[in-house]
Amino acid sequence: MKQIIFNEWKMLQRTRVLLYLTLFFFLILVIVSWLGIVQNNNQLEHQEAAKAHIEAQWNSLDNMNPHSAAHYGSYAFKPRTPLNSIDDGINTITGNVIRLEGHAQNEMVYSEASQSLAISKFGKLKPALLLQYVIPLLLIFLGFATISNEKETGRLKLLLFQGALLPQIVFGKAFCVWLYGAILLIVTLSVQLILNNQGISSELLLRLGLLAFSYAAYYYIVSLLSTWFSAKLKTNAGSLASMLSVWVLWTIFFPKIWGNASEKLYPLPSRQEFRAAMQEDRSQGLDGHNPSDKRAELLKSETLTKYQVDSVSQLPINFDGLRMQADEDYGNIVWDKHFGENEDILKKQKRLYQWSGIINPFASLQSAGMGFSGSDMYHHLDFLHQAESYRRVLIKTLNEKQVYGGSKTGDWSWTENNEFYKSVKVFEYHIPKTAKIIPHYLIDLLCLFLWVLAVTSMVLFTVINKLK
Repeated sequence: MKQIIFNEWKMLQRTRVLLYLTLFFFLILVIVSWLGIVQNNNQLEHQEAAKAHIEAQWNSLDNMNPHSAAHYGSYAFKPRTPLNSIDDGINTITGNVIRLEGHAQNEMVYSEASQSLAISKFGKLKPALLLQYVIPLLLIFLGFATISNEKETGRLKLLLFQGALLPQIVFGKAFCVWLYGAILLIVTLSVQLILNNQGISSELLLRLGLLAFSYAAYYYIVSLLSTWFSAKLKTNAGSLASMLSVWVLWTIFFPKIWGNASEKLYPLPSRQEFRAAMQEDRSQGLDGHNPSDKRAELLKSETLTKYQVDSVSQLPINFDGLRMQADEDYGNIVWDKHFGENEDILKKQKRLYQWSGIINPFASLQSAGMGFSGSDMYHHLDFLHQAESYRRVLIKTLNEKQVYGGSKTGDWSWTENNEFYKSVKVFEYHIPKTAKIIPHYLIDLLCLFLWVLAVTSMVLFTVINKLK
């Protein structure tokens, strides 16, 4: 088998067209990888500049009422990770900035898709586009004639007479095709390491390793199937048409069909329905600007009893701030309920789509690619959770300053100085560790592994029992 691999690799090297194509593709991969890193770094610079501007604005606040500062609010920026330059995932449509303010849980804004006409249904020109669509096509074109050509020239019989076993021939030729794809993959990942050398860490290397496994497994599946079709079918045209049909089903039809099925089985409410339902629940709670509200009256009664006074004017604290925080607490319950239900639906859709990897390894590759690049739904939700947790701490800090800072109920002209606002910590997002992300993608990794075993077993059995 070693000799078969060696001879096949030498034949590939002697093909001038393939040599020129390889050099051209190397150049394209390097350029696209470099452009992705440059774009990623530029976005990081702009984001850091905007973040510094927002922080400077907040630190410059002086003589402002804490509740006014809560409405003034702040902003959280979704950070770019080094591997976003490989696969941008859902980042182009989810947005990257969210406003943090009192009485509201806002949506993210400023997505690239909303500001650019260059976003196609295949996404931006990133290495992931080449790695997921173009390189497998190259492997198909390399593998579709590997065995059928040997049949047509009579060389296959000669190899068999010389003692080579048919499984060795098939797997040897498939390995050479796979090796070609693996080299292109290594070039792409190496460019990432070289140009992102300042951000190299154990986490980055682990994520790159998981990406490499996912792509290598998918390339193996494509390479072996292409070679198998070449051995199974009588003509080159038949094997090429068969494998291209599989590629079209995997990359275009199955993802669309399964994605639509997931949305039908677990439908999200429309934005209008979502807002109406949340507003209905929200209206049953405290209105922070309406002291005559029944819940506010109940809170007022409890507070007066607690401090043993007859009116809010006699309270040693500012009841307005207390009422504002109670309003926030109830709003958080409402938001957790409705946003939590939406998240549960999204996770069910995601999980169902991941199971499509049983019939479509491309779905597993695409899902794992986004996950390990940090541009998937789970990273997005993690950012939203951390941003919302910070918003709640921020608003509570401001409301408690209103309550216990020395102002009296009804005194909206009372202000805090610059030192207080400087003491409030700014938002810092911590990207989840890979160990926390891997459990979400065990389905994808398992499906790819099962596909490798299934294709290998299928080829072995059919080659041994049926192929001639």
